[in-house]
Order: sequence, then structure tokens, then C-alpha cells
Amino acid sequence: MTFSHHLQTSSPEHPFAETIRILGKGKHGSRPLTQDEAYRAMRMILADEVLPIQLGAFLMLMRVKEETPEELAGFAQAARESFTVGDTQNLADLDWSTYAGKRRHLPWYLLSALLLAENGVKVLMHGAKGPATGRLYTEDMLDVLGLSPAHSIAEAKRQLAERSFSYLPLEHFCPKLHEIIELRPILGLRSPVHTLVRLLNPLDADYSIQGIFHPGYRPVHQLAAQLLKQPHAAVLKGEGGETERNPDMSCLVQSVHCGELFDEEWPALFAKRHVKPETLDPAQLVKVWRGEARDEFAEASVIGTCAVALKLLGKADTQEAAQQLAAIYWERRNKGKT
Repeated sequence: MTFSHHLQTSSPEHPFAETIRILGKGKHGSRPLTQDEAYRAMRMILADEVLPIQLGAFLMLMRVKEETPEELAGFAQAARESFTVGDTQNLADLDWSTYAGKRRHLPWYLLSALLLAENGVKVLMHGAKGPATGRLYTEDMLDVLGLSPAHSIAEAKRQLAERSFSYLPLEHFCPKLHEIIELRPILGLRSPVHTLVRLLNPLDADYSIQGIFHPGYRPVHQLAAQLLKQPHAAVLKGEGGETERNPDMSCLVQSVHCGELFDEEWPALFAKRHVKPETLDPAQLVKVWRGEARDEFAEASVIGTCAVALKLLGKADTQEAAQQLAAIYWERRNKGKT
């Protein structure tokens, strides 16, 4: 069927046209999708049942109006059904999404995740390398730390069993969403997929932690996690949009625990802000872990991020206890490991 055929008025309406009409029917006629409509729309997208022109229209209409928690939950539901994971029982404790990349600081959150893994928390990271140059993405940092990414869900499960940590690229469990993320240089904007991927939780971990850049998205993620019946989830405005507490600033963590919503302010750890480094050298990650280089911003960031995760995981009842436990983990880390 040629493209021009779809422009003829005599042809029957494409099933996806209804979705675009709901979103794009002008200032007063349009409305958000219900969770069920969002679910069905994403199912069609993932099954390759929409035309490229429809996908472009859908992505940009969603981008302009911004996603509701119901839409995000519906999208995530459809995406989760598109990949088979088999039995997920006790495979991962903590789901950690990493899609933003770092520009101003090194990805210290990686050391936080490894610190948790070293202390028996099974951490599954999933992410994608964005097309933006000049950003450091998790996947590119693994090599420096002597790690390698998983190339399938099965390999991620093995890595978690062996070392309590795995990084699984999006393209290896949901290639269609990875393809859509890759459209960014063509569309010139991020799409709702950049938001949705943070909620995928591919191994169905009971605990999930996400960083966002725009504070307005924090409650949207929190409410979407509630709709998805995620037992425990925390969302914070992370440094550069990654799941990383900036020790120079206070940090609001919005969470959901067994259906209940909580907001919690974590204080800044320094009175004065640090000057951002001139250059980013990934080798610093290893040096700081090994204790060969001292960096108070880095260490506070690693410990502070780890503390937020420990509180979410219920390993500590208060911020102070979580901060203290994270500091003990850091003090006792195996410096020869990386």
C-alpha cells in the first residue's frame, strides 16, 4: 500500500487516527488519553501498526501537552507486556533507570549503585545512550569500572546473580522504544518515550528509583508509579536528570509506598556550592573509589545518593540513619574491587 493511498478520503480511517484526534483536536476539543487509551495506543506503536507520519504526530502532540500519570501508566503497561522476562522472583531488589547522561559532573551515582551491590542489594540499571554529544552515559562508563553491559534479559539475570549489579541497555529488551529515542535529532525534541522508559522496571523489582530533570515531572512519575501498583518507588530531581543527589542543594524525594504517597525534603550537605570541574575524566571514578583521589563533592554525592536508596529500601528508618549507614558502607568498601 503506497503512502499516497492513505491520503485519499475514500480509504477507511486508520485505527490510530482516533488517538491523534483525541490529542490534537484544537484548544477546546482535545483531551488527554485515558490509561486504557494510552495502553492501546502504545500497544499499536510497539506492534508496528502505525505509520511513521502518525508516530511523529503522536510524539509531538504528546510533547506539547505533556504526559499525565494515567497516560504514562498506560504506556508503561503496554511496554512491559512487549518483552518477556520469565520468572522475576527475587532477581532484582532495586530498579534504577539511567537515561539522561551527565554533562556538568561525573556519574557518581554509579559508585552509589556499586556500593549498594557490594552490600547485598541487587541493582538492575537500564538505560540508553542518547544522541547528544558531550554527555557521559552510563554505558560508556562501565568499561572504566571493569564492568560490561548485559546483552539480554537472561544475561542481566546472570550478572545480578554473580555480582548483584547489571546494566541492561534499552535496545536489548525494548528495541522499538530505543528506535523512537533515536528520533530525537530528527524531531529536535525529546518525546514522551524519554519519560516512559524510566518506568519500565524490566525485572519487576519491588523498589524503583528515578531521577528527573524538570521538577514538574516528579509528581507525575510518583502518581504513575502508584497507578502501576509499584510497591515502593522514589523520584528525585537528580543532578543532570540522573538518579543522583546533588550534595550542594536540598533534594525533594517524592515516593510511593504500598499505594501511599510521601514527600520528603533531604537537606543540602554543604553550605557553599562547589565549582563544577573544568573537565570530566571518567578515570576519576576509579581513583575516588580506590581512595587514590579525595573529592568531597564526589564522596558526598555517592554517600547522599546511597542514603536516599537505603531509606527507600527500608534499610534505615530516618534520613540520619540512612546517611550514617551509607557512610559506613563507603568507609568499608572494597577499594581493590574496580
